[in-house]
Amino acid sequence: MIPKVEWAVLLEVADTLHLVEVPKGLTEGYDHDEKFLRQMHHVPLEEDVLEGTLQCPESGHLFPISRRIPNMLLSDEETET
Repeated sequence: MIPKVEWAVLLEVADTLHLVEVPKGLTEGYDHDEKFLRQMHHVPLEEDVLEGTLQCPESGHLFPISRRIPNMLLSDEETET
């Protein structure tokens, strides 16, 4: 498994965008389904996010994504501690 991936979110996105056929009620046991994992492997590695946000797991800060480009720059106010 990829330890940093929030599987519930990835499953929801894959299902919503019809990237992978997610079995209904799938909450666990998917780590032993090789066919499903091979399909899911392509979702974070080969799909582009055109618009959206990335969230830092430590600070919770949201970084915007626009036209596939994440803006991960912080303003001067945000860098002050």
